[in-house]
Amino acid sequence: MTLLQLVELGSAGFSVPTPHGARLTYLSGQWAQEFTPATTELRRGRFEIGSTLGVTGHQFSPYLAVRDARDTGPTWGVALAWTGSWRIVAERDAAGLTRIRAGRVAVEGPLALAPGATLVTPVAAGAYSAEGVDGLARVWHAYERGLAGDRLTRTRKVIYNSWEATYFDVTAAGQLALAEVAAEIGVETFVVDDGWFVGRGDDTAGLGDWTPDPAKFPDGFDTFVDRVRKLGLEFGLWVEPEMVNPRSALYEAHPDWVYQVDGRPRTTIRNQYLLDLGRPEVEEFVHSTLDGLLRGYDITYLKWDFNRPRTEPGRMGVPLEDPDLDGAHVAALYRILEALRRDHPHVTVEGCAAGGARVDLAMASRVDVVWPSDNTAPIDRLRIQDGYLRAHAPHLMSSWVTDATGLFDTRPRSLAFRFVLASAGVLGIGADIRRWSAAERTEAARWVARYKQVRDVVTQGEVHRIGGPDEERCAVQYTLDGRVVVLAWNPGPLDGLGTVPARPVRLKLRALDPATRYAAAGALYSGAHLMSAGLPVHWTADHDADLIEVTQTSS
Repeated sequence: MTLLQLVELGSAGFSVPTPHGARLTYLSGQWAQEFTPATTELRRGRFEIGSTLGVTGHQFSPYLAVRDARDTGPTWGVALAWTGSWRIVAERDAAGLTRIRAGRVAVEGPLALAPGATLVTPVAAGAYSAEGVDGLARVWHAYERGLAGDRLTRTRKVIYNSWEATYFDVTAAGQLALAEVAAEIGVETFVVDDGWFVGRGDDTAGLGDWTPDPAKFPDGFDTFVDRVRKLGLEFGLWVEPEMVNPRSALYEAHPDWVYQVDGRPRTTIRNQYLLDLGRPEVEEFVHSTLDGLLRGYDITYLKWDFNRPRTEPGRMGVPLEDPDLDGAHVAALYRILEALRRDHPHVTVEGCAAGGARVDLAMASRVDVVWPSDNTAPIDRLRIQDGYLRAHAPHLMSSWVTDATGLFDTRPRSLAFRFVLASAGVLGIGADIRRWSAAERTEAARWVARYKQVRDVVTQGEVHRIGGPDEERCAVQYTLDGRVVVLAWNPGPLDGLGTVPARPVRLKLRALDPATRYAAAGALYSGAHLMSAGLPVHWTADHDADLIEVTQTSS
């Protein structure tokens, strides 16, 4: 039998006219610093980004924008719908064309295809805008809204997640205390994060044993869920179903279920191994576990995490070059997500991978929201979300208000700044709200109520980025059916603000009717004025962000 050896697994190629050289924009990063925009100029030669870790990855997003080096308008984009190992390559030739190829990477070596067998490569999507990288972002947003189908119009509920408040110290009493405050400030869904299952006192044990811990829920987990529901909240749960700890009943019973190259040691990351989801018995275990949780308890939100990449691309007893481990794992992941969506259509699924390591077009069509980063500090997160919105739509972007101080930029910001920032997508709260003062809780309730009034505009509206985190102006404008919402932040220093005379920062809005009059922040403006002179915002040390509704008026 003659086998076809597949060495390259490209999905598509695109040729872009770049007579003066190619200007390439891409998104790079690391854990806690995802979606950092970068630009390089390619005169001749080759540029490549990708991942060989069996996951989309923190280092690069499967996204590339290309334009001629002397032209800021026409911009072409390529993105890949794949959640495993991938590659995007750009090569500029002597004739002035930049050729972009996108596709999978055969990490385990050439794939052998038997006579009559088939292999389908992932979708590589191409996009174009005459309005530069920002216009290209709107094209990608529209594409992802199409991927969401009729689920796009589902209300994105305000969630509370318990992780940063309790970490692994999960108890029924502690979670209910958080849930009571969450309900008080207007939260709609309460999500219990890591630490709820047997053996899970820290990150060294328990993964794989997805049974609620009776010691943490002495009256029964169903009773606990019912008490949360009686507070007027929906209930959600964190899971990491593709992982297993060496200290777990699952690993003791099935050590062969994890990836390992014959003759080489297994390595843990975060004290855990990665299950070989491409094995039919592992796929069945993961699906039946999640399906059982959703059938057994009144759960309407599932946070699916993935905290380590694949570092041993092998299967015990199978030659390294034989199986398509990457393809089998990703295909099983997609089947499980599709089955859960089919059988539990009321459940919202959040995709997470140690932050933003699984954000791609394929996941955008199979989950309802994604978690862009574990970094929730205000200035850090402002930069992450600015980069994210260049490639992905706000209806997918889960964002939390927390008490985090910052990893890369520790400048303090107000609670209002944090709420306006988290309102730029799907609003969540992750702070220890038990410790918030009465005044902070009252302020939080006001922000939650304001978000609910505008969330359909934010999650479904056309997006215009105004300035950025490293500029004087920093805002995002959302427009839907004539309604305009502007979220604005002061990303600069706060010292001296409000103590010396200063001109307001003016935000030049986009895509308004020049002849129409608009009301905003207690004043009236023409559309022409708002687009040319701009909407004034005056920052002080106590006022560093705002959510402004711009409404059409007949006066």
